[in-house]
Amino acid sequence: MAKRTKDNLSISELLQEFVDTNKLQTGLDKVNVRDAWAKMMGNGVNNYTTAIQLERDTLYVQLSSSVLREELSYGKEKIITMLNESLGKDIIKKLVLR
Repeated sequence: MAKRTKDNLSISELLQEFVDTNKLQTGLDKVNVRDAWAKMMGNGVNNYTTAIQLERDTLYVQLSSSVLREELSYGKEKIITMLNESLGKDIIKKLVLR
């Protein structure tokens, strides 16, 4: 296959180059983590989720139910693994439930 030049880049390659050049990946990761949480955890958990914040490699999730917070705390490692698999890369190292 011929090597592509700047004139022959695909749209996805151009977008990735734009993201890299403007250092937008961390902002995109924050948005993608919120979407992954909503998709992976479902409506039952999302109804009690009041805030989701990614800071460096720690995901902070605020829940309005102390019972749900306690239940989710038992499966933190599994939740981290599921979210990272959904995102396609290891973004989250620690999960803090508030």
